[in-house]
Amino acid sequence: MYLLTVPEWSLPILGAAISVIFGGFGSAIGIGYAAQVANGVLAEDPDKFGNLLILVALPGTQGIYGFLGAFLILNAVGLIGGPEEGMMYDLSMSQAWMVMFAGLSTGLSGWISGINQGKVCATGVSMAAKRPDAMMRAVIYGAMVETYAILGLLITILMLNGITIKQIPIP
Repeated sequence: MYLLTVPEWSLPILGAAISVIFGGFGSAIGIGYAAQVANGVLAEDPDKFGNLLILVALPGTQGIYGFLGAFLILNAVGLIGGPEEGMMYDLSMSQAWMVMFAGLSTGLSGWISGINQGKVCATGVSMAAKRPDAMMRAVIYGAMVETYAILGLLITILMLNGITIKQIPIP
């Protein structure tokens, strides 16, 4: 039970949507880059599927981080789980903006890093095709790009923990 006003509650929902949509965009594009190159390699040597799968799947984690960021946002404002019985969340407009920007952190870092991780993994697939013993080096380079998506999610978590949303009795 909530006494909702549209502006205050639409911003956290927008933040959650930004987190999951842009994280998903980055993952989809990044996986697409790596998969295109991997398909070319697999046309020549289908036995490399297992090794290349790691490099193709690696850019998909940004979508997971975006989903997790959205879940944390919706949980923070009580749209998942909700307040205690007989209570409601008192969300101010400034808190709503803060929550929205928390989603922006995960969404944008996931979008940019997912695309670039896909490019790194695509070149890693090419390297692994020529030198299978160097495949883990390509994974390490891809994981270096991953770091920034993780930092974006971490900032979202820290921002949400810094926002205190009070529960008040339902009038």
